[in-house]
Amino acid sequence: MKLKIGYQALIDDAMAQVETVPLDQAQKLLADPSTVFVDIRDIRELEREGMIPNALHAPRGMLEFWVDPDSPYYKPIFGEGRRLVLYCASAWRSALATETLQRMGVPNVSHLEGGYSAWKKAGLPVAEKVSKPTVV
Repeated sequence: MKLKIGYQALIDDAMAQVETVPLDQAQKLLADPSTVFVDIRDIRELEREGMIPNALHAPRGMLEFWVDPDSPYYKPIFGEGRRLVLYCASAWRSALATETLQRMGVPNVSHLEGGYSAWKKAGLPVAEKVSKPTVV
């Protein structure tokens, strides 16, 4: 099957459209109360690899629904006007997601350079994802 556009072209186009926050700048934003780090990875990735401390987990598959005030799944944290720094494992999904949120009209949204893999490799702070207790 020949596609009209492949995943790499989609990522390249998104990268050209969105702000990418370098790791050193992102580390400084950790203490900024007007910034929210948004982890869009699958829950199993968070449980296995950890996450950026105090990041909000917003699964990629629900992100647009959580951001849109007209959605029944809307999460008010997305309407607070805080800076959003999205991240995934390698900055591919986050680039695409950031571009989508920009298209939706979300202000002040960017994504993390290199994703969580680069963050962790640089020795920056990580936190364990606390699993929900199982109900018996």
